[in-house]
Amino acid sequence: MIFLVAMVFLTALIPFVVYSFLKARILVDKVVSLETLVFIVTAVLILNAFHSGSSVYIDAALVLSVFGFLSTVAIAKYLEEGNVFA
Repeated sequence: MIFLVAMVFLTALIPFVVYSFLKARILVDKVVSLETLVFIVTAVLILNAFHSGSSVYIDAALVLSVFGFLSTVAIAKYLEEGNVFA
């Protein structure tokens, strides 16, 4: 029962986050929206892993979180310095 409530709540949040991404005018706001979306999808994957007992979802959530973090750091460095690799 708690699993179902959590999944419905997280799924209901996705359209609001997508709307905030589409309405954002500044790149920083878009990055925050995408990071929030990554967090929500990661939470859904972890809930599925606990519900199904499969560790594949945990691996996918871990990879998604790492890519989300690295992309956020790269965009922040680009906004601050103008170059990612310098």
